[in-house]
Amino acid sequence: MRNRSGRAARTALLLIAAACFTVALYYAWPNVLDQEDVMRLLLGGLLVFALVSALRSSARARTGLAKGLAMEVSEAAPSTRFADVAANEEALASLRSLADALREPERYARLGARPPRGVLLYGPPGTGKTLMARALAGEAGVPFYAVSGSDFVQVYVGVGAARVRELFTKAKKAGRAVIFIDEIDALGKRRDGMSSEEREQTLNALLTQMDGFDGGAGVIVLAATNRVDTLDEALLRPGRFDRHVCVGLPGREQRAKILALHAKDKPFEPSVDWDALAQDTVGFSGAKLEGLLNEAAIYAAQRSAERIAPEDVHRAFSTMLVGEERAGAGLTARERYVTAVHEAGHALLTLLLMPETRLSHVSIVPSTGGAGGYSMAVPPDSAFLSRAQVLARMAAALGGRAAERIVLGGEEITNGAAGDLQHATRLASSACLCWGMDDDLGYVAADALPDHLADGARARAAVERMLREAMDLAEGTLRARRDALERVAEALLARERMTGEEVRQAAG
Repeated sequence: MRNRSGRAARTALLLIAAACFTVALYYAWPNVLDQEDVMRLLLGGLLVFALVSALRSSARARTGLAKGLAMEVSEAAPSTRFADVAANEEALASLRSLADALREPERYARLGARPPRGVLLYGPPGTGKTLMARALAGEAGVPFYAVSGSDFVQVYVGVGAARVRELFTKAKKAGRAVIFIDEIDALGKRRDGMSSEEREQTLNALLTQMDGFDGGAGVIVLAATNRVDTLDEALLRPGRFDRHVCVGLPGREQRAKILALHAKDKPFEPSVDWDALAQDTVGFSGAKLEGLLNEAAIYAAQRSAERIAPEDVHRAFSTMLVGEERAGAGLTARERYVTAVHEAGHALLTLLLMPETRLSHVSIVPSTGGAGGYSMAVPPDSAFLSRAQVLARMAAALGGRAAERIVLGGEEITNGAAGDLQHATRLASSACLCWGMDDDLGYVAADALPDHLADGARARAAVERMLREAMDLAEGTLRARRDALERVAEALLARERMTGEEVRQAAG
């Protein structure tokens, strides 16, 4: 700060001296310079001074931006270990070999093995990619440099490239280190001729830096993305990001481990059913599971309770899926009855057509998420779907509309099935256009055809045909069990919320 002030003072003194000299010349030789000449010289000096000051300020700004990289630096090894990561054993197994290579590089060098220069962690958000990178540095006992890809994307050309060089220079000085670039797709998107010059320079700097260091030197680059398909091919080639590790959503056993890990520091009542919760949370990431238990703790604190009860967990689970219940929504008796019929249709078809799916609970209380009611069904952890299972899921999704048609009549159907129709249409589209489950379209993946070969009319007809098949299945099943449908609807009107077992008992 003192240097800047000193330079400004010296510049100002020089400008004053030049002005005094110009005025002295005017009085010494009045025939040589007139007043207009003096004014021009003074204004020219001011203009030059302003221009030089602006250029210096711009240069200082660029230098400051280039050095202003927001970075998480742990010069000592992080305290996080692989034991703190409660899922994705396959991904951890891949990272354990890297920790070995960082701890004992000579063991690998004797056999001519070179640790990968870069490892790309890809998968859905919230699955623990950052935690795994930090755990790798902790296990290897090396410094951890963590940045976000967006930190490199700047307005000024050259700033991002300078930040890339700064990052790698710091890591190399540490000797052995782990560099972690989160959301690398912000920096390394595929070049398509429309990219900005700054983005291309930054990506080229990253590619050059990864080519310019030897993985055996003890620096390993980890990057994380949710969209591996958008990354530039030059970034993914061998020699840069040599290893690609999928970090997927946890299965049931892994969810149980994650829940146990996050619950150990919270006082839960012994009656909380952890196995049922692990089963119900299909599709939850590790971050979402942690958020679920945190919400449950907040609800317990609001009650001034000493322990977190099962109802707190249930409320948190429902809130995360459909929003807070609006008990005072003020529905009319007719609206409550329509909602009960609609949800009874969903629930009954889930029980009858999807025996592998667990009906968790049903509610006709409106929520802040926009639902007038909801039926919560938990599908099994399965990698495959048969056509019969797809059709059953579509029929269950259309069960609310089918129940309205049967009980209320075709002229009294409501707009409450809007979301159900969208869900069923997406399933039918995937089945017909991606999975080859329509006889007319055959085994052609219609969504993969070029536009000039795609037949939109045939594709639409196939989707409509499967939707009609699902609706016929839903209506036929409910008509055969109309008594059960009306009993479940009456029970929902009386209780408002029912568990899957209570629905089963009401159906008879």
